[in-house]
Amino acid sequence: MFARHTDPLTAAVKNLRRLFWLRFVMIGFLTLTMLLLVQLQIPLQLRPIAATIGTMLLLNVFTWWRLQSDAHVTEPELVVQLLGDIATLTTLFYLTGGYSNPFVWMYLLPLAIAAVALRTIYVWLLAALAVACYSGLVFFHIPLSHLHVHSRTGINLDIHLVGMWLGFVVSAGIIAFFVTRIGQNLREHDLMIAQARETALESERMMALGTLATAAAHELGTPLATMAVLANEMAEENSSQPQLQKNLALLRQQVARCKEILTSLTASAGDARAENSNGVALDNFLENTIQRWRDSRPAVQFASTVHGAVPAPLIVADRTLGMALLNLLDNAADASPDRVEMHGEWNNTLLIINIRDYGAGLTPEAEAQAGTPFFTTKRNEGMGLGLYLARMIMGRFGGSVKLDNHPGNGTVTSIRLPLEALLVKVAE
Repeated sequence: MFARHTDPLTAAVKNLRRLFWLRFVMIGFLTLTMLLLVQLQIPLQLRPIAATIGTMLLLNVFTWWRLQSDAHVTEPELVVQLLGDIATLTTLFYLTGGYSNPFVWMYLLPLAIAAVALRTIYVWLLAALAVACYSGLVFFHIPLSHLHVHSRTGINLDIHLVGMWLGFVVSAGIIAFFVTRIGQNLREHDLMIAQARETALESERMMALGTLATAAAHELGTPLATMAVLANEMAEENSSQPQLQKNLALLRQQVARCKEILTSLTASAGDARAENSNGVALDNFLENTIQRWRDSRPAVQFASTVHGAVPAPLIVADRTLGMALLNLLDNAADASPDRVEMHGEWNNTLLIINIRDYGAGLTPEAEAQAGTPFFTTKRNEGMGLGLYLARMIMGRFGGSVKLDNHPGNGTVTSIRLPLEALLVKVAE
């Protein structure tokens, strides 16, 4: 009904929507009450009363139009709406007994909404106005001579007391339903603000890590280049020593991997995309990433199965995404140097990967802090950034990384990655 509004989730819009439905309840309750009083032959000034209820209905029609429009709902607008409710209620009470009207409790409904939805100054303004109107009704009102006792065939009741009872029942229901909903809206709004602050802190932290990575790459680039040159020279000078050649080849391979890691850490999201603008099949991307890891950790017994929808969806291969997977495989191999298993499956919208190691598993402390920056369980090794960066990279694409202890032994790292943000857009 209100789908057209451009910002339907703001607290002001939700509160205005609650006020819209609350006012409908009030209109319906007042209309039924007046009809009942007419049936009981209580003398009423029906035309002014009907005009007042009609004014409240017109105010709700305007509210419906505001919720349909694209204009931003502001806090002062809520104040004006509540002032309109107090004005119409005051007119209605003036016509129906003033301060002796058993439904004068309805003044509390706009105040309850104001108390949970508006700033303190507006709440006190509305409270002062409601008290002033109620006080004025003590001296200025049209009395109802038949308000208290009414006798009819088979009926002998005090209408005022019945009205007080009915008013309590309705007000309790309204407060329980509408006001708690408004309070829930505010709690959700506070949660959204807290999440936004947490996201901002994560962005600042990632920016700081990016700055450190750039500085490290700049500082380490020269020593790594020197090591590569020396390794090549030593290989040429000792070509007759096979074992030394093998060790030097491994050294050159590790130097190249260090350079690749530094490049990935300093690459921005936009620059980290694959050069192939046509994308790469998801199965090829996984196989290439796994092969790169096999080459870097040849001593680890590694069993992997990857399967899914054929043909596999085309994705824009992000370099940082591959590095995140490599980091998680490295963590598994560090915990279980002898054996690591990986199982991956996908459909056209989701990729799921489970990596299992056969290590000691996670302690309660490690399980609670895993993924936080600079926390590591590796003694004298690691900086505690691999899992953190993997989580941040996956989160950038709407994915998640979760660590759990395996029922047998070891740890299972579960990756869930929606493919929507990675799919190649095919031109029609």
